[in-house]
Amino acid sequence: MTILTLVFSLFGLYFLAVTFWIVWSITRDPRKTLSISQNRLKGAGISFEETRQTEKYTIRHTVEGGIERIHYTPKTQRHPIPILMGHGMWHGAWCWQTWQEILAEAGWESLAFSLPGHGKSPTQRPIRSCTLDYYLSFYRDEVEMLQKSGPTPILMGHSMGGALSQWYLRYVSDELPAVVLVAPWVADSSMRDGTLGLIKMDPIGVLQMFYRLDASSWVRSPSHAAQKLTSPASLLSPEELFSRLGPESALVVMQHNPPLWRPKGDAKSPLLILAGEKDNVVSIDGLQRAAHIYKNSSFELIHDAAHNLMMESNYRETAAKIDGWLSARIRS
Repeated sequence: MTILTLVFSLFGLYFLAVTFWIVWSITRDPRKTLSISQNRLKGAGISFEETRQTEKYTIRHTVEGGIERIHYTPKTQRHPIPILMGHGMWHGAWCWQTWQEILAEAGWESLAFSLPGHGKSPTQRPIRSCTLDYYLSFYRDEVEMLQKSGPTPILMGHSMGGALSQWYLRYVSDELPAVVLVAPWVADSSMRDGTLGLIKMDPIGVLQMFYRLDASSWVRSPSHAAQKLTSPASLLSPEELFSRLGPESALVVMQHNPPLWRPKGDAKSPLLILAGEKDNVVSIDGLQRAAHIYKNSSFELIHDAAHNLMMESNYRETAAKIDGWLSARIRS
């Protein structure tokens, strides 16, 4: 056997092993993942704590049991049900600040949390091997934590967080007070909806992402991050945005696709689906299609806004739409 033949043989075995690992990772039954606690730091206690007071609300920022949480409590609480906020790929709890402030002023309590390896939450497994069912277990834990001290929360998810909110409806419970999907991955197939557009926008980034199984390649510089996530009118400059982003797994994108994934179109929870007119990540057509798949849903197009709706110049108007929609469905 020549050296060249040996090299090709070893490469072939490596390719087969990686392919098997990918298929095994993304086809695992989410119910099996949910049956076992995935939080290895659940009993770790508080490693960071900071509380600030303003005239209208209290902000408590903690890292406890391995999870970062930013909790806004209005001093005049007008609504009985809290909002649980889940971030998208590369982001953390920090991304919700503008809306948490506005919603707190409107009387809504909110809790934003960071998944392991995001924001200030310590990494618990290599990001490259993280999957949606793994992340879903932390969503479930956060809901259960809030249920122990009060009512079941409203779930609000951005981008991948919107996908995880949909996974929650299918695999955990579809009986939530309400769900707000902020520029979420579409209901049927994330790859079908955006792959061609993403390849045209950044073929090198797509190639690197799936070759390395590292989605960070997609936002590998300030210009690339801004191109995909924000508009020129964003509150954050490309450099500010890039400095706050973290690593992400490419497996999550592969997993949100049929035949392994299918949405629960008859979910009992009312859904609000928000789409950005200038979104380069998910399509308006795909989100309109999602609104048809979910029978109990409303669709709202946000003009002149890119993917990170909470960071766009019209973030106040968008937050007001959310407040109005929720107030009409949640009794005080």
